[in-house]
Amino acid sequence: MRIATITNFAYIATVVLTLTSGVALFMASNAERAERDAVAQNRVFDELIDDLEKEAYALTELAREAVIKKQPEVIQSWKTRQQQDIALENHLVALRDRGASDEELLILRDGLSTLDQLEDEQRIAIADIEAGKTDEAMTLLYSASYEERLSETEYRFAHFRSLADQRVQRAISDATDRSLRLRTLSEIMVGLTALLFLFVLGFIIKHRILRPVVTLSDVVNRLATQDYNVEAPVLAQVDEIGDMAQAIRIFRENGLTRQRLEQERDAEWATRTLLARMTQRLQGCDSHSAIFRVVSRFAPQIIPDMGGRLFVLNARTKRMKCVARWGLPPGEDAPFPAEHCWALKRGQLHSPAKGGVDMPCEHIKPELASRAICVPLNAQNKSIGLLTFDNYTPGKEPPYIYLELLAETLALALANQILRDTLTERAMHDSLTGLLNRHSLDETLRNMLDQAMVEGTTLSCLMVDVDYFKKLNDQYGHDAGDKVLRELSRLITETLDENSVAFRYGGEEFLLVLPGADELQAKKVAETLLHNVLNHHMLYESQDIGPVSVSIGLATWPRHARADNLVRAADLALYLAKEQGRGQIVVARSAG
Repeated sequence: MRIATITNFAYIATVVLTLTSGVALFMASNAERAERDAVAQNRVFDELIDDLEKEAYALTELAREAVIKKQPEVIQSWKTRQQQDIALENHLVALRDRGASDEELLILRDGLSTLDQLEDEQRIAIADIEAGKTDEAMTLLYSASYEERLSETEYRFAHFRSLADQRVQRAISDATDRSLRLRTLSEIMVGLTALLFLFVLGFIIKHRILRPVVTLSDVVNRLATQDYNVEAPVLAQVDEIGDMAQAIRIFRENGLTRQRLEQERDAEWATRTLLARMTQRLQGCDSHSAIFRVVSRFAPQIIPDMGGRLFVLNARTKRMKCVARWGLPPGEDAPFPAEHCWALKRGQLHSPAKGGVDMPCEHIKPELASRAICVPLNAQNKSIGLLTFDNYTPGKEPPYIYLELLAETLALALANQILRDTLTERAMHDSLTGLLNRHSLDETLRNMLDQAMVEGTTLSCLMVDVDYFKKLNDQYGHDAGDKVLRELSRLITETLDENSVAFRYGGEEFLLVLPGADELQAKKVAETLLHNVLNHHMLYESQDIGPVSVSIGLATWPRHARADNLVRAADLALYLAKEQGRGQIVVARSAG
């Protein structure tokens, strides 16, 4: 129940109790007034009865004096007094209007009747005196019957006074009891009113002042320690405490806003720090695999709420290949054509859920399209890769700015790596044939020999030379010779397995390094290559410029040479092959 409702009920109860107390007090005052009226009435009755008794004895004394003295002035005094007594009796008869009971009036009437009889006898006695009948008058006024009636009159009046006194006492007692009860009721009502007032006052002080103040004090203390998670009380009361609660709520909201902004600032600073650190690490990468490892390490920290994949464009197949993934994103890692992604086609971030209705990318499953975010990796107006993210946190705005910053940083690192790879390839590969050149031979051969020594395996070399190449150049031109070298390079690449390496040694000479191959295995590869070259039609401008043959010198470590003269042993074997007629394979002599 609301405090306002309790207060209203208490107010109504207080008003009712106050009115009840007032009515009881008013009725008590009326009872006291009735008590006073009864006392006053009794006093009037007593005075009248006393007067009647006095008049009765006074008339008797005057009548007897008149009989004895027979003086006219005494007789006149009796007559005058008797007229006064009649008026007094008439006034006493009107006591019915003053609250006298029927029983009292009956007794009073009997007393007055007896008094009238006495007055009649006194009147007869006075008449006898005036007629000279003194003896009759004396006998009448001093007779026993006269005394009895006089005593009866006194008894009647005394009885009347006794009844009146009893009635008055009862009235006074009833009025006193009623006044006492009403005053007690009034006092009880006043006491209840006071208790209710004190209860309501205490209740209001406790619930509207003390409890809110204690709650607000606790909230203020927690807010002072920057604990903005505390819930500020909502007080609807319109007073200073309500204003204080409103101010505390505003302070808490401002604190929460400031705390949120500080957290966002700290998170942004941490993210930018991670981006800067990732950029530094990317600058130290010397291969694509190193870049992929850095991205897989930093991307989940920079974008912690979204899983993602990194796709790189395969220049040979023209398809996007997944090279890294993090955060267990749903979907597939299968390669896909670049034209299947709207981000790659538009060259900018694509998020179907960002701007409402939009076209989903074809490489994303339909059920995941609304959550997918694609960010292209652009370098020199060309797409070299793609970042895809899965926004699996509903209702949270993705950090698009960091997605784009991450993409820009990664695109720059990949572009630099591609440039380094291009420069390295140009420095380490022959521009005509695409094979490794002689500059990379020493390091590659040394690494392979070291590995063979550690593993205890063999290593073979094939030195290949095109027969009569100068004649072919002279007959068909240098472009035809270049075409033969390119075709021969392709045949060599197709003949070798993935572990073997081919070099353009110089001019029309090629060196093939076969790790793990012994003499028989190397000879078999040489025979296959010799056969493939002899059976390949060399065409130049739709003209057959063949047949073309090659001479091959074979040397195997450690059978035919030491580690430092393996290539020389193969070169000497090639020289013997040329001396013996070309178009054949010669195996180096065993090392002595």
